[in-house]
Amino acid sequence: MNENILTRRAAVKLGIGGIAAMGAGRFVGAQTAGTEPVSKHPFLTPADDFEDVSRGNPKPHTLKGEALVKARLTPETWRLEITADTTTNTVVTQKAQIERQVALDYSHLLELGKRHRVMFLKAMQCLNIATPLGQGLWEGVPLREVLRLCGTMSNVRRAYFWGFHNDDPEQLFQSSLSYSQVMETPPGELPVFVAYKLNGQPLSLERGGPVRMVVPWAYGFKSIKWLQHIMLTNDYKANDTYAEKNNDPESQLKTAAYLDDVTPKIAAGNPVYVSGLAISGWSGLQQVEYWLRPAADKTGELAQDDPAWISAQWTRCELGAPPTNWSAALPAGVNSRDILGFDRRSGAPLTWPLRYSMVSWSVVLRDLKPGAYEVRARAVDMNGFAQPEPRPVQKTGKNGIQVRRFEVV
Repeated sequence: MNENILTRRAAVKLGIGGIAAMGAGRFVGAQTAGTEPVSKHPFLTPADDFEDVSRGNPKPHTLKGEALVKARLTPETWRLEITADTTTNTVVTQKAQIERQVALDYSHLLELGKRHRVMFLKAMQCLNIATPLGQGLWEGVPLREVLRLCGTMSNVRRAYFWGFHNDDPEQLFQSSLSYSQVMETPPGELPVFVAYKLNGQPLSLERGGPVRMVVPWAYGFKSIKWLQHIMLTNDYKANDTYAEKNNDPESQLKTAAYLDDVTPKIAAGNPVYVSGLAISGWSGLQQVEYWLRPAADKTGELAQDDPAWISAQWTRCELGAPPTNWSAALPAGVNSRDILGFDRRSGAPLTWPLRYSMVSWSVVLRDLKPGAYEVRARAVDMNGFAQPEPRPVQKTGKNGIQVRRFEVV
């Protein structure tokens, strides 16, 4: 049950937290009441366990044999073509120009990786879906290093990019970034990059391989799968497929909390374990809070203007701690010192939670009297905005406050 509601910063009331620090990872079912809470979220989502929201008919990752070769979706046949847009119109009067066009194959991309490889942790989330898709350690080459293969450029304001979608213009899925976003990464920020590995393994077809785009601060629609084309243009307008579908193509990943399922019936006297995941988005994550109240009706729905939101008692939860053994949490052979967002000397994360990653949260509810209950959870970002503020509009990313119902019997 998801609700897009308008909270008020004045209603933020902090309380004492819960227990049970746990690692971040996949969105899965709840702990059974009556046992001590344990980590149910692996730190990294196995590649096969990511939720799939692929587009296409047939979906490109289902192609086999000769069809796969023809689509250039094998490491041996893949290539990335980089060209300049020669379009001019009344607004764009000067053509984008590059010194040379590029056709980059897989082996040359891996060679670039030997000199310019980057790795970082990122949670994937879809703009209009109410559950995270998964979290992985992504590896590849910054897009700026790939574009430097084109030599001197002029009149370039934006990069358009798209992947294989059955050679059908109606199925084309594309996105774009400004030249500055690609080439000028601010200190401490993560670069846009061309990814060829996930969790230490070659990127699978289902995850967008052999090669996909990864845009750290954005929702999944920017991280185009099955990447094969980049066109550098002097057109200042975004060309994203999502922009044509009444979505905000420049929306950054929102900070948001998500609820695991709660055991529907719990014997009186037993503790109730409430847990979930939170994504640390563009504005960071300060804390997660829960609100418990007797169930008011059978639906769990609560209107945006219901007075209950104003008087709600929000209580702070416990955030999961970083793994104590990074060598065990990461793929074999990966040192945390080599991951962006980690200290190069100590191997410890520079911030926690890591930006654009997921972290678990939990709380234990005790001594509840028999009856029906509702529990809600929300994230509070580093600016003090409580979910779904400051952007409660779904077209900029779905982050309604979720509710779970249970009964103490």
